[in-house]
Amino acid sequence: MLLSGTVVADSSTVIHDGAVVVNDTVIEAVGDRDALVDQYPDHETQEYDVLLPGLVGGHIHSVQSLGRGIADDTELLDWLFDYILPMEASLTAEEMEVAAKLGYLEMIESGTTTCVDHLSVNHADQAFEAAGEIGIRGVLGKVMMDRRSPRGLLEDTSDALEETERLIEKYHGSFDDRVRYAVTPRFAVSCTEECLRGARELADEYDGVRIHTHASENQSEIETVKSDTGMRNIHWLDEVGLTGEDVVLAHCVWTDESEREVLAETGTHVTHCPSSNMKLASGIAPVWDYLDRDINVALGNDGPPCNNTLDPFTEMRQASLLQKVDQLDPTVTPAEDIFEMATINGAKAAGFDRLGAIREGWRADIVGLRTDITRATPLHDVLSHLVFAAHGEDVMFTMVDGNVLVENGEVTTVDAERIRQRADDVGLSLESHREAAEEVKP
Repeated sequence: MLLSGTVVADSSTVIHDGAVVVNDTVIEAVGDRDALVDQYPDHETQEYDVLLPGLVGGHIHSVQSLGRGIADDTELLDWLFDYILPMEASLTAEEMEVAAKLGYLEMIESGTTTCVDHLSVNHADQAFEAAGEIGIRGVLGKVMMDRRSPRGLLEDTSDALEETERLIEKYHGSFDDRVRYAVTPRFAVSCTEECLRGARELADEYDGVRIHTHASENQSEIETVKSDTGMRNIHWLDEVGLTGEDVVLAHCVWTDESEREVLAETGTHVTHCPSSNMKLASGIAPVWDYLDRDINVALGNDGPPCNNTLDPFTEMRQASLLQKVDQLDPTVTPAEDIFEMATINGAKAAGFDRLGAIREGWRADIVGLRTDITRATPLHDVLSHLVFAAHGEDVMFTMVDGNVLVENGEVTTVDAERIRQRADDVGLSLESHREAAEEVKP
């Protein structure tokens, strides 16, 4: 296949009137459109206004998709324990499948081709199968919670680790290696030391398995961890082995100087979730400082109930603007830095090589956008447009590993309308259950 348009190959390379040639799962050639059309005359050709690398959601909760809008204007721990965890605990296996498919559907429709996905305690198989069916690239993990957890989610530590190992052996490297595993303790508040150390041991046993957890998102969380352990959150995670080049820590809003040194020295990846941090009033992560320290910072939407969108373009805009107003400096986090966070930095966090840019020999994860819209007129700077003005609804084409998932704005791998209808039906059922629970509260 030959794709033509303005090619944004990476944050510093734009090819006007460019083209990308895809052969099987890889990018075979990138360059001038006319030259490549002449060189590959027999290739199917499709044209889009802008072509860019597939975007990476560095911290996502796909299975929370059914809870969009149920817990607005709520503080983090209340939001989590009063609304989100009870919802997760109530989901049947079929409902979890619907939730995961809805999340992945929204992602591929809006330009996210890879996600680092924090699932739930139960029914993880359904999410892995959903990712495989829809075709998204992902690093997924069953959540582990062995203390301070509601009924239906609280696990025995050994059971949590055994189920994690079963899932690793079944799904790590599955679907032609598009789907990999991350050991996923929810966060230090809901996990014992045995669970956290067990997560490290499991990750070390299997090549390419990563660790994905939340860290230092909220001051109440940090106070709880300090009360439990006598340490600040990052120091505690470092103590139990949850730092390093195979670790993705979501949020890291509240870190001190010594904790940032640990993150830098260990090569730990940080995922910034600006919309979620703003909506839950968690605070402003010191992204400008992390970047100055060469800490790899990816970008994530978090979950639909705390965002309320999985649109990666919205997240790019928010990430840049939030740092500028925090530092009162319009020069921090320019479009180039933000685009790298959403592409190549996210690929590094997810652990996939040859991903996050449009280059010869790299994986064929490509997104095509339209710009024949008022919001893109005039188009002085395509990178500025992508970071500050584009929306997920502009996506007309999504390719993962050379497979076309969205073409001319239509999903090709699944019946999107049926998924939305099923999600609507399940959502109405969940709402009636929640209202019934409210009625019997003392």
